[in-house]
Amino acid sequence: MNSFAEKLKNFFKPGKALSEEVFEDLTDLLVEGDFGASGAYDVADKLRDLCRKEKINDGDGARRMLARLLEEILTANKAKGAPENGNPAAPGAGGIFSGQDLKILMLLGVNGVGKTTTAAKLASLALGYGKKPILAAGDTFRAAAIDQIKIHGERLGVRVVAHRHGGDPAAVIYDAVEAAQAGGGDVIIADTAGRMHTKSALIEELKKIDRVVESRAKNAEYIKYLVLDATTGRNALAQAEIFHAAVPLKGAILTKYDSSAKGGVVFSLARDLGLRVVFLCTGEKYGDIRTFDPKSYAEEFAGLV
Repeated sequence: MNSFAEKLKNFFKPGKALSEEVFEDLTDLLVEGDFGASGAYDVADKLRDLCRKEKINDGDGARRMLARLLEEILTANKAKGAPENGNPAAPGAGGIFSGQDLKILMLLGVNGVGKTTTAAKLASLALGYGKKPILAAGDTFRAAAIDQIKIHGERLGVRVVAHRHGGDPAAVIYDAVEAAQAGGGDVIIADTAGRMHTKSALIEELKKIDRVVESRAKNAEYIKYLVLDATTGRNALAQAEIFHAAVPLKGAILTKYDSSAKGGVVFSLARDLGLRVVFLCTGEKYGDIRTFDPKSYAEEFAGLV
């Protein structure tokens, strides 16, 4: 249980009377947990009304009802392409590793969120589902990023498509698609440079990459995921808004999710942008990635587990 969940659990102690002041204080607490202000007010108001309607008059019951409301936020707007039921390969459930069509996964995000490592984790996951992934070193601005993804490829036994440092990132991903379509793979996982979401010129370049990939993805499923650092709080929503406006996203991947991450921004992503988190990354190892489960996440946030 992370520190914020512990705080929420202590706030709703068993036997605690539910006065009007409790729900006002809950609003402030949710904002502290990286909820947006409007979302926090909305959840607190709905919780108060439901507790009255269902005659819930103690803290423990209110906390369980809160978890139910939070789960509803996460399941109300499901991003196309997001895996469900805890299984990213479940057929018919939008699983990214299901079916026979070529999958192109492009990872976007600002500097330092862990895109390259996340690409390797997804490649490892794809291998586990019997797929043949290709890693595309689309971050050509950092020589270290190209080297890093090559190392991951060697460790995983996965093909890497890379160009020289400073090359055209769109050309790298284009070549990866060509290689896959020639029979070299069935899942492309493309790293990209850490574009600062405040730099309009870099966002425009991202749009160019997107157009190039779209032109080669006629018979493929093309999925764009935004990688977000769970510890950045509300700033993650600002990043998502700008990236989502630049290129339509199918979901988000949350990295560095540990006790220091409050986690409320996940609900804002779903409520404000209809953007669902697809995976949670909890460490540096290839296996430190799990499919996002709305029910478990809501219960964990509310301090029920």
